[in-house]
Parts: sequence; C-alpha cells; structure tokens
Amino acid sequence: MAKTLMIQGTSSSAGKSVLVAALCRILKQDGWRVVPFKAQNMALNSFVTEEGGEMGRAQVVQAEAAGIKPSVDMNPVLLKPEADSRCQVIVQGKVAATISADSYYRFTPSLLEVVESSLQRLRAAYEVVVIEGAGSPAEINLKEREIANMRVAKLARAPVLLVGDIDKGGVFASLVGTLELLTEEERAYIKGFIINKFRGEPKLLQPALEFLEQRTSKPVLGVVPYFRGISIAQEDSVYLDERREGQSSNDLDIVVIRLPHISNYDDFDPLEEEARVRYVTSPRELGSPHLIILPGTKSTISDLGYLRRSGLADEVLRLAEAGTPIIGICGGYQMLGRSILDTGRVESSKEGDLGLGLLDVVTSFAAEKSTRQVKAKVLADQGLLKGMKGQVVVGYEIHMGQTSGAEDAVCFQVLETPQGAVEYYDGTTNTLGTVLGTYMHGLFHNFGFRQALLANLRQHWGLPQRRAGDVAGRETQYDRLAALVRDSLDMAAVYRILEEGIDG
Repeated sequence: MAKTLMIQGTSSSAGKSVLVAALCRILKQDGWRVVPFKAQNMALNSFVTEEGGEMGRAQVVQAEAAGIKPSVDMNPVLLKPEADSRCQVIVQGKVAATISADSYYRFTPSLLEVVESSLQRLRAAYEVVVIEGAGSPAEINLKEREIANMRVAKLARAPVLLVGDIDKGGVFASLVGTLELLTEEERAYIKGFIINKFRGEPKLLQPALEFLEQRTSKPVLGVVPYFRGISIAQEDSVYLDERREGQSSNDLDIVVIRLPHISNYDDFDPLEEEARVRYVTSPRELGSPHLIILPGTKSTISDLGYLRRSGLADEVLRLAEAGTPIIGICGGYQMLGRSILDTGRVESSKEGDLGLGLLDVVTSFAAEKSTRQVKAKVLADQGLLKGMKGQVVVGYEIHMGQTSGAEDAVCFQVLETPQGAVEYYDGTTNTLGTVLGTYMHGLFHNFGFRQALLANLRQHWGLPQRRAGDVAGRETQYDRLAALVRDSLDMAAVYRILEEGIDG
C-alpha cells in the first residue's frame, strides 16, 4: 500500500496545487512511482482524459509532473459552478447531477465512498500518493460536511504539511489560527509548515519562523520564494487578477474577455510566451487589441447577458466591424452565432437568447455532455487560418450544445479520438476568416498552429514578423519548478515525515 503525504493550505490560492506538482516531480526524480490526488475539486478549468472522463486541470498538471497519464481517480469529484447558484457535479469523470449548493451536501456520504474507492485504487497502483486539500481545513461552517481536507487525511492516514501564502500578508496569524481551529486529533496530523510566495531575503524571516515553531511546537520545513519565469498552469481564477494588464510588452496585444463563469482559461497560457495577453471585464479596458478571444464558459446564456449589460458586446461588435479578428472557444463560439436555444432549460432558466451574430450558426443545448480528446485537420485557408489548410492539430471538447449552419465555412475536420477513427466537422469562420469559432480546447498548445496564427495576426496588422522564441517545454518547466522547491524545503525532513506517517 502506497505511502501518503498531504498538502493543505490556510486559504485558497495558497499555492497547494503548484507545490503538489513540485513534490510529484521531485519524488519522480528520486525514483518513486508517485501519483497526485484531490478528492473534491471546485474549478472551471477541466480536462478530458483519453477515456472521455472529465477532471480538474490541476491534477492533470500534477500527473504530467509525475510522468503518468491523467485518470479520473486522481480527482473523483469535480464541482463546476454555474449561473443561478447551481453547480454541476461530476463523479468519476461523468456528470452526475446539476444541483443547488444546499442540495450538494446531501450527496456527500455517497461521494465519500467514491473518494475512498479512488484513493484505494491509487494506493494499490503507486508507491506514493501526494494529496491536495481544498481551501482551508478550518472552515467552521463546512467541517462537518467536507470531503477534501481532514476527512481525507484520516482516510489516507496522511501526514499533512500546512502551506501559507506570505505574499498577501498575515501568514503567521493564518497558520496559528488554522491550528487553533482544528481539533486536537486534527492538529496531530499537521507535521510542519511551508511559507510560500516570499519576496525578499529569507534570513529576515528567521525571528518569525522561530516564534512560529515555539508557539506551535511544529517545524517550518521551508520558505518558497515568489517566482516568475516558470510556466505552470494555474487553477484558481484568482490567478487571472494578476493577468489583467498582461505580463509582456510584446508587440501583439491579445484580449481575453473575463466572463463571470470563464472556464479552461489555461487555453491561453501558451500565448503569453509570445504576446501580451490581457483579461478584461469592461469596455474601458478593451482598448485597441490585435485579437479578441471569447473563452469557454460554464454558463453561456448568463455570460452573454453579462456581455450586453457591461457594454462589452457593443464594443466587441464595433471592433469586429472595424476589422479586429475575434476567436470564440466553446461557449465563446456559441455566443458568436445568431442564436442559442435552450428549450429544455439545460443550462439556464431561459429558453434561449440571441447571439452576437458574427457567425452564421445556431446552437441548441442538449442534456448529454460531449467530452472527448480529438485530432483534427484544418480545412479553412483564409484570414486567421491562412496557409494552415491540412495542418493537423490536437485538442479536446467539453460542451453540452450542438452548433450547426454555415457548412461552407467549416474550420476543422475531426479525424480521430482515442476510441478510433471518426469523421465530423467543427468550427466556423466568417467570409473573410477574421471571426472564428470552435469547440476545440487546447488549440493554442499546438506549436505550429499557434505560430501560424500569430504570424497571420502580424500580417493582418502590418507588424514585423518574429522568429519563434525558444520557449522551454513543459518537462523543462516541471524540472525548474522541482529544483526551486527542492532548494527551498528541508527535503530530508519531508522524506522523514513521509516515512514515519502520522505516527512520527
């Protein structure tokens, strides 16, 4: 049976996901067969496995760091918030229900059985399970019903490392306060602290670290510096706040509309290496971008209403009329069409809405969810896709609607899924090829496609062409992350905790 180690945090966005990825990589480098696990994840960034199961994107990143294929056992329960205070519950990769937050807690006893089964399968197949908690273990209003923190630590008999984010301030109060709110039994599971996202000279922290250890009788296992320049996909939408103004002064300015229910925004991570990518919420922030992207959303009709109320819809239409290229991914694609029909009220309380009318297509929602990995070839050869005809790309689909119309303006022919050869069509462009919609997530992760798209954008705006940068691949990024965390933690102490377990 595998050893276990759990990372919990004093809050959301404390850095749990990235630290689990780093530990998975370190353990892999040190010769362990390691697997990540998060019992329950609430996120709109999701991924589709080869088997067609849906799971949280963070556990996919952690699996990649561990050098293994993603499996829904790594994230058996995924919650995807929707409009109208509803939540889609995905169990073992498949949609189980769409319910209110209050109703969800009636499900938790049965979900705990699913969590335990997944954990047992992983422990039987690997040597170490690195478990990620959710939010904070000290949420008083949730403790009796939670299935992601201390209840999982007890199930797995996992020693816990508690992480605090010093960048936001108050980290020592958060760490001490979290311990105070745990029961004596739960406090015994906490084997040490990690201070995360520190800017400055670590020795300046020493008096505070000594106080923390004296106050709690628990060791500080390390101080991880705040870092940039290592590209690791993030899970929390809090991360988007750091991306509002973009991270580069690059010549290309790409705007992503930050919808209230934005999903799969890791689609755009590869663009950030080669363009300025800004996430905007108002017409004032739009400016004069070279490309506008309407991203995926868990609530298309609701977010379309937001576009209109905020004035963003009018501004997007004005810029499209002036020749600004626009791309819609999944829900964003649906918004670009003439209309959206939801007669079965699958997604919202409305029967539908008019789209932005930039593409000659109509979307009808259906109860059945499409989740699959795909390989496709480019069919179009104008505008944004100029010179790409015949190019093969890979991606994945996650959607509950079907979009039809404009058969003479199709973008892609889907050739293959992991289950075998297929043949159907995806995506649409306008006549000039300057407005494009597709259901395919992960499109910009295709290097050749991304380079051709950016070259076409530069040509469209009369900007000088650039040679593709030497962007380090994901494997290199995981190695760099592992090196930084290994240097920051007392890994001998971490290994001792792993070996001794909760009895150490």
